[in-house]
Amino acid sequence: MIILSLVLCLVCLFVLVKCAGYSIRYSSRIARIMHFPEFVVSFFIVAFISILPESTISIISAIKGESGLGLGTLLGSNIADLTLVLGIVSLFASRGIKVESKILKNNFYYGILLLFPLILGFDGKFTRIDGLILVLVGGLFFAKIYSESRKFGKKLDHSKKESVLKSILLLILSLGVLLASAFYTVKFALQFANEIKLPGVLIGITIIAIGTCLPELIFSIRAVRKNHDELALGDILGTVITDATIILGIVILISPFSYSIYNLYTIGTAMFLSGLTAIIFMKTGRVLSKLEGIILILFYILFVGIEFFVNTL
Repeated sequence: MIILSLVLCLVCLFVLVKCAGYSIRYSSRIARIMHFPEFVVSFFIVAFISILPESTISIISAIKGESGLGLGTLLGSNIADLTLVLGIVSLFASRGIKVESKILKNNFYYGILLLFPLILGFDGKFTRIDGLILVLVGGLFFAKIYSESRKFGKKLDHSKKESVLKSILLLILSLGVLLASAFYTVKFALQFANEIKLPGVLIGITIIAIGTCLPELIFSIRAVRKNHDELALGDILGTVITDATIILGIVILISPFSYSIYNLYTIGTAMFLSGLTAIIFMKTGRVLSKLEGIILILFYILFVGIEFFVNTL
């Protein structure tokens, strides 16, 4: 029964990730026709689709009263994005990931935003007021980014005029299947966690978090191979900020919850440090090198080891 639960969870997760990939494809087609700049496309549109796997899992978890799984999935996927995904993508880039967008060069807003979940959850619980603050902070940040969108560099190639209606219909279909697969991913993940007597948060930060990061990993690898480094960075950073503010806030608004303070301290601190490290690396020579990518991957391995130690004492 344990093996069956794990297999069913992985199958549903695979379907979910595939649907997210199709959603990215069709949303990108729509964006190309609308002549959006690369960073705007990836930071808003592609990143929004990329967060659907972890956000749907987290929201469904909150509705089911399993907010620990949702917290582990959201923050765990953020850490995986900032370390494992960014590190792997840098290894696929010919000379590391180039940082060209002005907003990436000139400020540390990303790092500050990643501190909010840690600060608001300092007392061991998240209230609806905390959730509202996270949603508002995330919304204000994205409004600021949008207002500066004209500074975000080159435009996408829009030589192909795909059918907008066809892309919209396929996007809706992909999203529908994605939501259904997310529901069953949560169901079988919780069943598996109960059977092996592991906290839901551990399942969230490992199996589910890594699985839900696959859309942005695949998209970003394809982007850097085609010398569209800003697409890769916009997707990853847009996904991380949305998860840490707006989506976490929505989860809390649906179902306020308490948790182990040690879990928040370790996961929240790891998320902030991974974001700060990634930003510092991006500022060194305006490129994220392969060596820095390897350091980020090792950071993720260390984080997972610490989490297992803390949660299995």
